[in-house]
Amino acid sequence: MATGKISRTFGWGLMALVMVGLVGFGSTNFGGSARSIGTVGDKEIDAQRYARDLNAELRAFSAQTGQTMTLAQAQAFGIDQQVLGRLLASTALENETARLGLSVGDAQVRNRIVEIAAFKGIDGKFDREAYSFSLDQSGMTAAQFEASLRSEVARQLLQAAVANGTTAASAYVDALYGYARETRSFTWASLPMTALATELPAATDDELAAYYKANTAQFTLPETKEVTYVWLDPEDLIPGISVSEEDLQALYKERLDEFVVPERRMVERLVFGSQEEAQTAADAIAAGEKTFEDLVDERDLALADIDLGDLSKEELGGAADAIFSLTEPGVAGPADSNLGPALFRMNAILAARETSFEVAKEELHGELAADTARRQVNDMIAELDDLLAGGATLEELAQSHKMRLASIRWTDGNSEGIAAYDSFREAVSEAVEGDFPEITLMADGGVFAARVNKIDEPRLQTQKEVSDQILAGWATDKRLALLAKQAEGMVPDLQSGESLSSLGLVEIVEVEQGRDAFVEGTPPAFMTEVFDMAATDWRIIPSVSDVILVRLDGITPADQTSDDANAIKEQFTENSTQELGLDVESAFARALQAEAGVTLNRPVINAIHAQFP
Repeated sequence: MATGKISRTFGWGLMALVMVGLVGFGSTNFGGSARSIGTVGDKEIDAQRYARDLNAELRAFSAQTGQTMTLAQAQAFGIDQQVLGRLLASTALENETARLGLSVGDAQVRNRIVEIAAFKGIDGKFDREAYSFSLDQSGMTAAQFEASLRSEVARQLLQAAVANGTTAASAYVDALYGYARETRSFTWASLPMTALATELPAATDDELAAYYKANTAQFTLPETKEVTYVWLDPEDLIPGISVSEEDLQALYKERLDEFVVPERRMVERLVFGSQEEAQTAADAIAAGEKTFEDLVDERDLALADIDLGDLSKEELGGAADAIFSLTEPGVAGPADSNLGPALFRMNAILAARETSFEVAKEELHGELAADTARRQVNDMIAELDDLLAGGATLEELAQSHKMRLASIRWTDGNSEGIAAYDSFREAVSEAVEGDFPEITLMADGGVFAARVNKIDEPRLQTQKEVSDQILAGWATDKRLALLAKQAEGMVPDLQSGESLSSLGLVEIVEVEQGRDAFVEGTPPAFMTEVFDMAATDWRIIPSVSDVILVRLDGITPADQTSDDANAIKEQFTENSTQELGLDVESAFARALQAEAGVTLNRPVINAIHAQFP
């Protein structure tokens, strides 16, 4: 079964490659003897095919990212070499099929052609005109395409034969599953820093120097940019903006639904097939034989399925009178609904709410003023741009347009003040000394322009500058080391029968925890350490501010025979078999290249590259 899937995968993959080659660069002619970029054995490597495959890779990148990739960028990523490598492998396999005399008949070629979507008409059937048009666009004749396709299919047969029989060994699959699914049971406790019984000794100069040397990254200042900026925040303009009473009244009327909210009910609705069924259900509730929840359960529904939320009398339609007649939560109906007879449960009464114009006026004024301020800022952008282009400084801009003028020492990760805006951080991170300040729009409608005055490169501070931090860091490490030594002294007692709790610690027992388990209160690598232990062993594991004492109580092997295990292993076997097949084919193709010999015509390859932007 796995081999069949591999074969189909290659089949459709090859068809995709063929069809990708039918667009772009198809009509490019490299002329005369430049039809080949080299050979593998006796098989020429088609220049048109290389150009089409390389173009397809660039198109695929553009489709995925929305950005055009130039050939120079592609070469920087090694994409041209990847394309060439795949083409060499394909050509090596085609050379081998020719050597073996392996080919396919016309019927198989025809079947493949009529399956290709690009050659089908609007009725979904093979269309001769679509076939001819596609080939014309690619610059290929029908004979050339069919010969290429015949070679592709023959190569596919060879690939399938090479991959046939490759499968992941059951012992390998079982071992990996066992590793991933085995669990550990263990007992542990934290020995906190407050339990340290040893006095901290005085630090020596050598110890402090060693700590400084071992932690230079901690004491290195990051790149820092001294930035001057001007900032026009819409909030700064609001105090000077007046809003007319007419505009406030108009906005209040426009949003009247927000300020005048009628009385509402929180309602659930259970619909029945007929009036009789609904009445029977209502009678059962009234008699105390069933609850509303019982009726919902009988229909295999959840309360969330029938929840209508909070509705006004108008929104409830024909059921409004029955529901609004309830003065406390309860069941109403049967009553009509747009889905038929229904029972309604009213769960809460939400009183009507009305906010007068006078009360809402301040809020509305703030919104209109803020909107006006944003428009004013937007209207200034062109003028500010022109002033900067004309040589105005940021200081002059701040004075003439009442913009905030300030400075910041910016480092990557700084998000205080104006640096809280993504647009500011992005602009400053890319800016260097001498860059022309540009007006940049901010998320809240404001604008800024920034100038980098100076860039301080990353610098390791001297030991004298950070002496206090060095002493504090050394003291923390030293206390942890002393605490770990104290914990090690407890292990003999624990091995002799004492328990963690009898030694005054809070003992915690964990049962059958997997490798990816997270045990709160332990360091990140805790489970890795536990899985490295042997049963009944004790281990001391340092953390940030304490040390952990842990004993491995038991190892539980993975259940290799459960339905879940068999399903997972079957899927893993299938995936691994496909990967092994691809690896075998790749190795086989490389061996064929080495045996047949490869020659490349670099001038033709360079000529193809010259056709790309």
